[in-house]
Amino acid sequence: MTTNLTVARQMVGADLLRLAKKRGFMALVLAVVMAPLVIWAGYQVIEHASNPAAYGPAGGIHHFVKMLDMLGIFMGPVAAVLIGAEAGAGDLGAGVFRDNVLTGRSRLALFLARIPAALAVTFTVIAIGFAFGLAVTFGFAGGLATPSISLILESAAWLALANGVVCVIAIGVASLTGSRPGTITALIGWELVLSPLLLQATTLGSARNGLLDGVLLFLKPGPASGAPAITMSVAVAIAVAALWVAVLPALGAWRTQTRDA
Repeated sequence: MTTNLTVARQMVGADLLRLAKKRGFMALVLAVVMAPLVIWAGYQVIEHASNPAAYGPAGGIHHFVKMLDMLGIFMGPVAAVLIGAEAGAGDLGAGVFRDNVLTGRSRLALFLARIPAALAVTFTVIAIGFAFGLAVTFGFAGGLATPSISLILESAAWLALANGVVCVIAIGVASLTGSRPGTITALIGWELVLSPLLLQATTLGSARNGLLDGVLLFLKPGPASGAPAITMSVAVAIAVAALWVAVLPALGAWRTQTRDA
């Protein structure tokens, strides 16, 4: 048992190191998360400084809610897709999948090791963005209401859930298709274009409950942010999220086990 745990830690550590050593890739992922936050916050700060009577402070609870949308629905999941696609198909792209298989380790173990490694990178990147957002929320509140400790903790957990699920799905799709560009194109197109359009289509009714973004918006803590109102039970939300995070990674694991080395 101890030996198995040691081997598992080594495999996860190797995958984590493989991701972290890609400096250009890590810089891109950080830029995807941080650049929009910095530009948005900077614009609000300048706007308020130039005309305080017309534009409110850049911080406070309103800023916090918008920051959650950016990190949990838009740019955060884009970073999660990039990380998951790299973790899921990076060895195929680099031509080392055969070498990994020839080590004699289980193909399923090779697939499963990608998940905690990719999640660790995803959570680190999102935590950096969240810390920056909190600094702006409190530092530029200007007397406006700020989020409570309980809301901050709930929001941190929600961001981990929202981005973690997307990252695991991306690992599954990348492992299934063997294509990083294909996975990135398909999932980002779904995340930023098709899924939001479907959420806005009220004629779909309760069918929207099957959309991952609908579930995440329903579970999002704090005041409403003007996003489409999705109503469902917590049990349904958990079941839908579990289905998304189970089916696609399972297909990715199956393909990893059956792919020619």
